Amino acid sequence: SRSVHIGTHVDAPDHFLGNGKTVEDIPLELMIGKTEVIEVPSEGQITQTDLQAVGLDGRQKRLLIKTKNSELWTQGNIGFQEDFIALDPDAAEYLVEMGMEVIGVDYLSVAPYADPTPTHRILLEAGILIIEGLNLSRVAAGKYQLYCLPLKIEGSDGAPARVLLQAD
Repeated sequence: SRSVHIGTHVDAPDHFLGNGKTVEDIPLELMIGKTEVIEVPSEGQITQTDLQAVGLDGRQKRLLIKTKNSELWTQGNIGFQEDFIALDPDAAEYLVEMGMEVIGVDYLSVAPYADPTPTHRILLEAGILIIEGLNLSRVAAGKYQLYCLPLKIEGSDGAPARVLLQAD
């Protein structure tokens, strides 16, 4: 059901892959641990070049990406924005190459509205946990401890989540 893909939520592998790996199959150790928040100033879709400019070094396994999308939360804008900033497929491939295990974004999808499938499939096929709908408006770039606690909805391709960051 698409109703679990609203607000802050996680995407299970079954989302876009239809592989039967649903929320209850996500390992808890993915969802709790050291994370890094990076700020990407891109005005359009995030590319591999944008991510390289931030200086990822492969040590990060959990990455939360703050963009101009975060301003939407501070403006109280509740209407769905189709032109949100997301990861293009090349950026997704780069994150897979960098060994990421968790990717979080500050809007309701990690992928561009017009063509969501490639980015989702690249990340999910690599076993990367996707956290969408994060409000990073008051979070500075830096290192944190991540606590991502999705509802354990058996057989669901996603679930609402409470996500907390603690300064590391």
